[in-house]
Amino acid sequence: MENTAEVITGRGMLIHTSRFGDIEIDEDKIITMTSPILGFPDDRQFILIPHGPDSPFWWLQAVQNPSLAFAVLQAACLNISYEPEISRLTRDELSLSGDEAPEILVILTIPPGRPQEMTANLLGPVVINITKRLARQIVLDDKHYNPCWPLSDYK
Repeated sequence: MENTAEVITGRGMLIHTSRFGDIEIDEDKIITMTSPILGFPDDRQFILIPHGPDSPFWWLQAVQNPSLAFAVLQAACLNISYEPEISRLTRDELSLSGDEAPEILVILTIPPGRPQEMTANLLGPVVINITKRLARQIVLDDKHYNPCWPLSDYK
């Protein structure tokens, strides 16, 4: 794979993306996956890019893979009671202290040309320790969580 990131100044990097063009980022903003996102074993570093100034949506953009970006939404923005259990093992892996609440993102699926049919994956959220910039995708019980929850229910 071609190197798609380069150091430009001090703590700054220029990353190349297919969706956003070249973006200058602060290396301190890179989120490292302690375990890869399912299906993407080679991509371990990501940054969060806001979709727009007033949008609740974000992009989880791979640092080394210009074409890999996931549309995501903070789980707290959902209009449902969604409090996935974070195991002790995951909390330790992400260096989360006992009372520290992680950021939880849900990955979105947006059918081409049909954004009104967008769904959120409640089964496999991404859990982030914002302070340490560590994250991992967890897989929950499929009897209780829908991998294709319709975002038409989003408020």
